[in-house]
Order: sequence, then C-alpha cells, then structure tokens
Amino acid sequence: MEDSLPRVHSGAMMNLALDNHHLAKPGPRDAELRDYDAVRRAIAFISGNWREQPTIEAIADAAAVTPDELHHLFRRWAGLTPKAFMQALTLDHAKGLLRSSASVLDAALDSGLSGPGRLHDLFVAHEAMSPGEWKTGGAGTTLRYGFHPSPFGTAVVIASERGLAGLAFADPGEEHAALVDLQRRWPRATHVADDSGTAALARRVFEPGLWRADQPLRVTLIGTDFEVRVWETLLKIPMGRATTYSDIAAHLARPKAARAVGAAVGRNPLSFVVPCHRVIGKSGALTGYHWGITRKQAMLGWEAGKVGAG
Repeated sequence: MEDSLPRVHSGAMMNLALDNHHLAKPGPRDAELRDYDAVRRAIAFISGNWREQPTIEAIADAAAVTPDELHHLFRRWAGLTPKAFMQALTLDHAKGLLRSSASVLDAALDSGLSGPGRLHDLFVAHEAMSPGEWKTGGAGTTLRYGFHPSPFGTAVVIASERGLAGLAFADPGEEHAALVDLQRRWPRATHVADDSGTAALARRVFEPGLWRADQPLRVTLIGTDFEVRVWETLLKIPMGRATTYSDIAAHLARPKAARAVGAAVGRNPLSFVVPCHRVIGKSGALTGYHWGITRKQAMLGWEAGKVGAG
C-alpha cells in the first residue's frame, strides 16, 4: 500500500529489480541501468543482512558505488535513504515479534539491535510512540480529554504525558463521535475526562499570543512512517500559505503518491496544529476536509487575517 511504507520492502525489491539479461544490453540508457542495478544490489544486500545492521559503507561496497553515490541513487530510485529502508525492515520484523507476544527485549535483540533502548529510539523516530505503546494499543497509558471552545467550533483535545495527542473539531451534538474517532488510535489506553487539565493545551493551540518558537508545543504523532513523514511536511507549510497533495508527494521523492498523501492527510490526528487544512487540490480548489469544507475555509481565513495583522 502507498501509505504503509514500513511494509513495502518486498514490493520495493520487485519494483526495483532488473534481471541481468536486461542489464547486459548496451544502449543509450546504460548509465541509467547501471544506477538501477546499484540500487537493486543495495536492496538485496540490506534485505539479506539487515539483522547485522550494516554500515552505509558496507552497503555501498556491495553496490559497487561510493556512500555518497548510494545515498543519492537510493533516494532517487526508492524514495528514501538506505538507512531508512533498513530501519523499515527492522521495524517491520520487530512489529511482527511484538504482535506474537515477544517481549520488547527479545524483539530488539532478534531484530539485530543492541537492546530495548535502540528499539525505543527507532519507534519514536518513525512513529513518535514507544514499541510498548504500539504493541499494547496504549494499555497502561492514561490519556486526558476535554472539550473546549475554539474559533472553529468545539475542539476535542486529548493529552498524553508528552503533550498533545489528539485534536478534532465537532459541531453541536457531535462531540462524542469526534472523541471516539480520536480514541480509536489508543484502543486500550485509559481515557479520563479532564476539561480543566486540557484547557492549557487548548489555549496554547488557539491563542497566538502563546505561540513561542523557544517553547514549541509538544505533540505525540501516531501513524506509519509514511504518514508521519507527510505530517512533518505539513508542519513546514507557512501560516497563510497553501500547497498541494502532488507537491507534498514530490517533496517526499514519491511524485506518484499524491493519493497516498491525501489518505495520510485525512488521517492526521492533530487537526489545525498539523495544518492539513493548508493542502488544496492541484486546481486550487478546496478539496475534502475531515471536519468539513466550511471549517477548512474558516481556518484559512483566520490564518490569513493573523498574517495580515502581523
């Protein structure tokens, strides 16, 4: 699937592999085919040796190119770095072990990592959550939620001990449905109603006077590697500006993945904070928004007013 990058390693090898018969053919595309072959050999080497967590130098040697060449070739042909591809394989294997009730320690060691700390770092880097949380669906985690007024209707705020873990919007009478939609991401967590405890987070989100670069809002993002990469890209869109799904796909070096980008944008768990409302169609039209086109228009207008006032 386009939107589940950690699970596409076999497909990636299928797409990038070229048999030796074709590679041996002379012609004007020889240089391109040699590049393709280098990436094919790198993927084969990583796939066969990821448990040893080989260095970029070892991978480049197997591909018969320099480390710098490998980095650029791999990104151009595969859409991610060799290190990210190896981490995806490692993470995919670890997830399988965790699903089968392996301990975090056993999953880490069997995945070629030095210990649970390395696995924790890998999960946080890719999914902004710990492996234990991913495995248990948030069991043992307490999340506080509250309903607060905002410029765009009632805001449903979910907070973890790390910071903002969910933000949605609801029209009158739809508050509970919006809350349930967010809670599905943490099916086994303990959810506690706490309007007073989440009020400070709501103020941080909607009061521009509290926005400070030296005190960024702490957030918890939960999604696949591809989804998190899309959401991180959304955070780079300046306030008062907009971009397109295809532009985001191109930024991620996956120009054909505009639809997958759209799906990831639609699954954004932190509406407004991760500004999915700043993404529009290629024609410039306001496309679908999980919380309604009218609310999307209101957000863009509100931001334009703040930028103009500044």
